[in-house]
Amino acid sequence: MIKKTIAFFLLAGLICLGTQPLSSQEKKKAAKKEEKTAVKKEPPPEIPKKPRLPYDPEGRRDPFRDLLAGRDIAETEAAEGLPQMSIDNINLIGIVKIEGKFIAIINSSKGFPFNIRVNDRLADGFVLSIEERRVVFRKTKERGITLIKPEDIVKEITIEER
Repeated sequence: MIKKTIAFFLLAGLICLGTQPLSSQEKKKAAKKEEKTAVKKEPPPEIPKKPRLPYDPEGRRDPFRDLLAGRDIAETEAAEGLPQMSIDNINLIGIVKIEGKFIAIINSSKGFPFNIRVNDRLADGFVLSIEERRVVFRKTKERGITLIKPEDIVKEITIEER
C-alpha cells in the first residue's frame, strides 16, 4: 500500500511539474495575441496628400477638361444620313446594276456619297423608281408639312461628251 501511495504522489508531482511549462507557453501565446490586436487597433498612418499643381493652358485647349461638359450623348445631333437628307439637296452621281436591280449613287450637300435603292426613305419623301439613266423621287413633305398632292421629282444623269 505504501508503494501505491508513493507512486501516486510521484505521479501527481510529475503532473504538476509538467503543467507549469505549458502554462508559461500559454502566457507567451496570449501576450503575442494581445500585441497583434494592439497593432490592429492602432489607426493606420495617414498618407500625405500630394499638392495639386495648377494648370495654365496659355491660350491652348485644356486637355484635362471634359469635352461633353455635362451633356448627355443622347442630346447630340444625329449623324447625317439618308433619313436627314432632302431630295432638293441630292446630286445624282451614277447608277449601277447589281443582280438585275438598279442602285443609285448620290452625293449629299456635304459631298458624302450614299447608295440608295427603291423605297429608301429621305427627310421629305422616298425613292419611287430607279431606271438606267434616271431616278424618280416622290416628295411627300415640304419643310416638314405633309403635302396634299405628292410631287414626283426626276433626277437624270447627263452623259458628257469630250
